[in-house]
Amino acid sequence: MKTLDLITIGRSSVDLYGAQIGGRLEDMRSFDKYIGGSPTNIACGTARLGMKSAVITGVGDEHMGRFIVEQLRAEGVNTDGVKVDPARLTALVLLGIRDQDQFPLIFYRENCADMGLTVDDIDEGFIKQARAVVATGTHLSHPSVEAATIKALTIARAEGMQTALDIDYRPNLWGVAGHGDGESRFVESAAVTAKLQASLHLFDLIVGTEEEFHIAGGSTDTIAALRAVRAVSNATLVCKRGAAGAVAFTGAIPDTLDEGAAGPGFPIEVFNVLGAGDGFMSGLLKGWLDGEDWPTALKYANACGAFAVSRHGCTPAYPSWEELQFFFERGIKQPDLRNDAELEQVHWATNRPHDWSSVKTFAFDHRLQLEEMEGYTPQKGGAFKQLCLDAALQVQGGKPGYGILCDNRIGRSALHRASGTGLWIGRPTEWPGSRPIRLEPELGPDYGKLREWATENVVKLLVFCHPDDDAAIRVRQEDVVKRLWTASRRNGLEFLLEVIPSKVGLVDDMTTPTLIQQFYDLGIYPDWWKLEPFKTRAAWANAVEAITRNDPRTRGIVVLGLDAPEAELSASFALAAEQPLVKGFAVGRTIFGDAARAWMKGQMSDADAVAQMSERYTRLSQIWDAARAAAANGGMN
Repeated sequence: MKTLDLITIGRSSVDLYGAQIGGRLEDMRSFDKYIGGSPTNIACGTARLGMKSAVITGVGDEHMGRFIVEQLRAEGVNTDGVKVDPARLTALVLLGIRDQDQFPLIFYRENCADMGLTVDDIDEGFIKQARAVVATGTHLSHPSVEAATIKALTIARAEGMQTALDIDYRPNLWGVAGHGDGESRFVESAAVTAKLQASLHLFDLIVGTEEEFHIAGGSTDTIAALRAVRAVSNATLVCKRGAAGAVAFTGAIPDTLDEGAAGPGFPIEVFNVLGAGDGFMSGLLKGWLDGEDWPTALKYANACGAFAVSRHGCTPAYPSWEELQFFFERGIKQPDLRNDAELEQVHWATNRPHDWSSVKTFAFDHRLQLEEMEGYTPQKGGAFKQLCLDAALQVQGGKPGYGILCDNRIGRSALHRASGTGLWIGRPTEWPGSRPIRLEPELGPDYGKLREWATENVVKLLVFCHPDDDAAIRVRQEDVVKRLWTASRRNGLEFLLEVIPSKVGLVDDMTTPTLIQQFYDLGIYPDWWKLEPFKTRAAWANAVEAITRNDPRTRGIVVLGLDAPEAELSASFALAAEQPLVKGFAVGRTIFGDAARAWMKGQMSDADAVAQMSERYTRLSQIWDAARAAAANGGMN
């Protein structure tokens, strides 16, 4: 039984993409960080399309290596074949977008970790788990990694597996162009041609641009080059033609490229060609390994390539399978896909990392409530929030499905320490109790300081609002919400919107659903909603219907506690848990209130405070889990 669809083998890197568009790489002042390297991109691209992918590569035993491994896992890629090399550093690439034709890049690959792969790193049992092995040309350029690649391919051929090659010709990585020529895609070299041709017989599928087939075939005449490749390989040859699409040749090479099998192209704006070939290869492999005909496989490939050239970055640009189907069904509304709001929402929502199907949250983002306690000082407040985090981590115990809400003003040390613990982390932005909404000064007047937030922080905004608000206050609050949501998305941060109408006016079963619709009408798509515990099934059903009608891909809802006693929370949990869209709770003072009041006055030790909060958090988590189980069993528990 095959557990993997494909294994890619070859280079991996951390791509540092210049964030400024239209300038020289020399002038870049900030960079966005992504995973990169052709085989790594392809493994991620195919995983997004629903394939079970793995990659064989090498990374350093350092921060950048860990970044690659963590990102691969977040994308659903098997990392059993990733070698962690203590002697070498992870490869880096610096890239920029100058204009439609210039994409400067510099490879930092001198003795890098993925070039440390040897034949001993190729595990035969691991290779045999897959249906296909996909190699890239760069790892045929040096004897050691070439031997490792050939070993993997030889095992695959002996097992009757499928094999594919992305020629992926980078002249400077073959030593036939200088370090400053990373953008170069073609330099003639008889030695490179000979090396490639010695391996082409090992493949069932060979993919390249016209220039890449020129190097593989030893001729700058594309038809002649394809025929030279055909002379040494029976593989299907897929030739990429840029805006003209791509063609596949399964047999003899005809006199013109137009006579090959083709799939539909997609007329979109070219913004960034870097990584487009890896996106194309991902779509092609999906169709090929699923047994689609070549026009269909090329349709997938061309579409995935189109997504890549219209967005910033390589792997982050690639579509999910759901996004690809949405694109096919709806069609192109504007050629600059990255500015198509509807499509970008599908892209964002279907490629979010991590499984948060359950979020039991200890909320200690409170500021005003602590500041009003007897004995409070800012130093004590920060120290107490460290104890809250200790309690949260004790209950979590490395298990998934737990979270915290913590602020950056009083709780900064706890907030920063929580990063990397596996907790879901919500971070408030509103000034406590404000209506009309005001934000914490730390965000800056244009919310620009969101760029300083840890990527795993979820932007949380509480709005006291009601459908009966007068026009002036409604417009003022909605403007803040829209601008903050936009800034959150721009900075790659998830957004949680909390609405509390009961503190403003009378509520009924349609109050919160009406507010939810108002925010969607503004084009705001929260990843999360934090809602009051409704007292009727109708209110819950109406709220859930309003969310799913507008955004079927939302992360979900967490129900807040409002300092309710445990018995009241238990009843509200039972009602909320009947709705699958409710993923958990966010409760604070019920957990920490008594401990905080005693600890601030010196009447409780650190250990006792942590123990009490841990016990209460555990108890609420058990109540939630029981309510969810009872709901799943039709209320019979």
